[in-house]
Amino acid sequence: MSKQYVKRHVLEKNKNNSKEKEKPNKNIFSKNFKKIYPVGLHRTCSPLSLSLSLSQNSTDSSLTDYSAQLDEKISLAIRLIAPTEKREVPVAKIVQQPSADPGHEEGLIRRCNWITKNSDKVYVQFHDECWGVPVYDDNELFELLALSGMLMDFNWTEILKRRQLLREAFVGFEPNQVAKMGEKEIMDMASNKELNITESRVRCIVDNAKCITKIAREYGSFSSYIWEYVNYKPMINKFRHPRNVPLRNPKAEAISKDLLRRGFRFVGPVIVYSFMQAIGMTIDHLVDCFRYRDCVNLAERPWRHV
Repeated sequence: MSKQYVKRHVLEKNKNNSKEKEKPNKNIFSKNFKKIYPVGLHRTCSPLSLSLSLSQNSTDSSLTDYSAQLDEKISLAIRLIAPTEKREVPVAKIVQQPSADPGHEEGLIRRCNWITKNSDKVYVQFHDECWGVPVYDDNELFELLALSGMLMDFNWTEILKRRQLLREAFVGFEPNQVAKMGEKEIMDMASNKELNITESRVRCIVDNAKCITKIAREYGSFSSYIWEYVNYKPMINKFRHPRNVPLRNPKAEAISKDLLRRGFRFVGPVIVYSFMQAIGMTIDHLVDCFRYRDCVNLAERPWRHV
């Protein structure tokens, strides 16, 4: 064998050895990888299943620590990129049924504007049960005329709080009984601090009772006399605001004039109009008050004279 051939054979051998060194040993890498992760890494969408698929058993402590750190990083990365589900909490919606009655909007009772949250209960009760309801009984008419006359000195709340005491003092406002009261009874009532009425006021009520008895003999009843001014049918108004409600009207002026002529006292047009409102001769509840329709229905009923 020539030297030239030997030299060339050596060079080719060295060249092949260098190529084999450059090629990575896939078997060695696969072997080491299986040593670290013998179970294998499976594709999954769940961070929990991913961490469970990574084995943490290794004979090399350094590889075990590295594996644990890698598990934490992979789990954290998946939690960050994984879309979070937004759960909508159902909210109960309260649906309010519209009320057909304008006096009961939004579940609240609507009254006339002069009834406020600070109004006394006795005044609210008077508004809800008495004011604007047609009255035909002579005793009740006499009582409300006397109470209306006291508006010159007191308001409705102050008067209504003593209403029961006044009824007892004036014998249920029976005109014939009150008309017979003597001087002693008048002075006793005037000195009664609970009643809190002056002597002139007591004498006024007694004198008016005498006038009512005279009218009753002439017309059959005081009710027939007073309701004749409106043809025995209440006047139905449609006021929307308190400013629309008058303090007096032509009917009140006519009644006041005739009562004064007959000897009544403390019966000016304003007092008479308050009296007309109280006994339901005029319906002055505001149209959006819950009592308006009730009083109108009562006003449209046939005449019930006594």
